[in-house]
Amino acid sequence: MSRPTRFEEHRYLGDKRSFKVHDLDHLSEECGVDDLLASERFASFGPDTLAEARNRGYRGCRHCAEVRATS
Repeated sequence: MSRPTRFEEHRYLGDKRSFKVHDLDHLSEECGVDDLLASERFASFGPDTLAEARNRGYRGCRHCAEVRATS
């Protein structure tokens, strides 16, 4: 799956509905980012780091982690 063009400058995208954070460099179809973008219930982080997402209460998406582990 390719990175959404709207987030070319960002690596992490949070889902406000589930408080999961997606790594846009390691997406899979199971992540459901297209549905997330359609819902407009997403967040980006500043600074754009996984640590900042975790500070805000988000936890990593397991599907992104699986793709990252096999890369």
